Amino acid sequence: MNATPAPAPAAPHWPHCGYGADPVTDPVGCTGIHVHGRTACLAHLNDTERDAYLAALAPGSDVDHRGTPFSEPLLQALLHALHDPTTGEPAVGAADFSGARFSGNADFSGVQFSNEARFPGAWFSAPVNFNEAHFSSTADFTGAQFSGEARFPGACFSAPVNFNEAHFSSTADFTGARFTSTADTDIHAALFAPAANFGKARFSGDARFSWARFSSTAWFVMAQFTGEANFDHAQFSGNADFSEATFDDTARFSAARLYHARFGSARFSGDALFRLARFSGDARFSGARFSSTAWFVMAQFTSDAAFDGAHFAGASEIGPVVCAGTVNLSRAVFEVPVTLDIAAREVRCERARWESTATFRLRHATMDLSHAVLSFPLAVTAHPAPFTTSLGAAVGEGPLEGSDSGVRVVSVRGVDAAHLVLTDTDLTDCLFSGAFHLDQLRLEGLCTFASTPDGFRRHHRSIWPYRWTRRRTLAEEHHWRAQASGQTAPPTGQAPSRREWRTGPHHPDPGLTPDPGDVAALYRQLRKAFEDGKNEPGAADFYYGECEMRRHDRANTPWSERGLLWGYWLLSGYGLRASRALGWLALAMITTILLMMGLGLPNDSPKQEVVREQVDSRWKTVIDKPEPQNPTGDRFTSERFEKALKVTLNSVVFRSSGQDLTTWGTYTEMASRFTEPVLLGLAALAIRSRIKR
Repeated sequence: MNATPAPAPAAPHWPHCGYGADPVTDPVGCTGIHVHGRTACLAHLNDTERDAYLAALAPGSDVDHRGTPFSEPLLQALLHALHDPTTGEPAVGAADFSGARFSGNADFSGVQFSNEARFPGAWFSAPVNFNEAHFSSTADFTGAQFSGEARFPGACFSAPVNFNEAHFSSTADFTGARFTSTADTDIHAALFAPAANFGKARFSGDARFSWARFSSTAWFVMAQFTGEANFDHAQFSGNADFSEATFDDTARFSAARLYHARFGSARFSGDALFRLARFSGDARFSGARFSSTAWFVMAQFTSDAAFDGAHFAGASEIGPVVCAGTVNLSRAVFEVPVTLDIAAREVRCERARWESTATFRLRHATMDLSHAVLSFPLAVTAHPAPFTTSLGAAVGEGPLEGSDSGVRVVSVRGVDAAHLVLTDTDLTDCLFSGAFHLDQLRLEGLCTFASTPDGFRRHHRSIWPYRWTRRRTLAEEHHWRAQASGQTAPPTGQAPSRREWRTGPHHPDPGLTPDPGDVAALYRQLRKAFEDGKNEPGAADFYYGECEMRRHDRANTPWSERGLLWGYWLLSGYGLRASRALGWLALAMITTILLMMGLGLPNDSPKQEVVREQVDSRWKTVIDKPEPQNPTGDRFTSERFEKALKVTLNSVVFRSSGQDLTTWGTYTEMASRFTEPVLLGLAALAIRSRIKR
């Protein structure tokens, strides 16, 4: 429910002047209580009686002027009669102004109320001033109406204070006010129509602003709350500024509605409860310190939520939180274990520090972990379904509904990845350069990387079209290739084309774009992470990327090594492209067959001959076989094809065919028996790398 303005006080039940039209100029209609021993209220006494009454007053006297209409001169006369020459200020004992009407400026500056001060239902139609006033006993302003400015700067309340359902139609200024009693300060359901200023105010007891409504700016800058600060269900329609405020006990903002909330450098020594709070504008907790539990359960932010530089020293429960903008945790410090359930467009954790374990469960978010300090394991996971309440109901995601619920990690630069676990995240644009221990990074679930460009293209030096084979790639390789090829960056706000390499944030500056040597090192370390996770296909893609970068690295890779890499790439895609190796194998086999048919097989297989020779008067039998003769005539026949095919197939499995061959055929077979098994082995290796687990 919402607080409503307090109604005008009804006619009190005490002796009064009567009823009529104008209580100020006509005693008929005045609701003021009769002055003791008189037949009219103070406003309607004749001059003689009024002077006599005022003359009888002394500093510290009790006054009872319930329902009395006060003009400015009349109030000044009353306070003058109570003037204490010792302190130089008016001194009042028990004061009862219940239902009183103040038609002119009401100046209570410096008044000392030594006993109860009652103003319930009072109506101030002009500015009222309680500067430096001192309330030694209860101060009751329940239902009071302040039509003009209400000034309480420097006022001191040493006993319980009650502004419940008070209505401030103009500025309410409590700058530097001191509520020194350990009893409650009740401002429940009060309405502050314009600005309310409680800057540097001090509340020694509980301060209850529950259900209060602030229609314009509410300043609590450097306010100090020693007791509980209760703003449950309060509504702030303008800026709510609690910058540098100090909350020594529990700070309650459950179900509060805040617009442009500022809690920069605030100190929460007790629990900070923002359960079900709604932040309509920017919410800034920059530099805030939470020494105890910070509860942001079911909080919703329609714009950005800034926690940059915040310090969470106690157990915290942040989430489920829904933020339509950015949740900024940059330079924040978490000293104890924490789970953060956040649905937001962006989560920034640049230079954040975790001194204990932490788990991020995210939806819709783009996350930046640049230079974060991880002393303990940090897990980032994409939550597959909307968050639920403790009762199992789904949490509404407002403007985020209908958008991609996946989680994109865009940077882990400068992070010690030994403590980082990424689960089901999109790493398409993730920057890894500058990270430490990438070989120990844990990638769980389905983590996706960028792919090579789609479709065919034509190189500017060749007429032949080509296409990039599909593989996982790092964003750094995209950035280098886009820069090296002179690719143009897409217009701001336009999604990159799937047919081109993605440009980097510093495109096309080569000095700020990682070079092939740097990218090769990243691939090498992340390949180890895939291998440790038993993801051989992923490791194979990153091995391919590493070799690609080494092949293009003119600064760190010798020309001889680059030549070997070029050959390895050309023959089999670094032993990872079975189709390429099989294609070369097929070409080698066809070449072998053609050479065998054309030059390697003789026309006729020579037959063995037995020859008897006389050597030193002795006869010797010699079995000889003539050399095969080069073929003549028709060489490309089916019979010769069959023989050539047998020779080639035997060469593939590193066997001799046993065929009679010409000299050309012998050398061709030797070359075939070396190259074709190697190509077959490369094809088998490529297939194994894709199916191995």
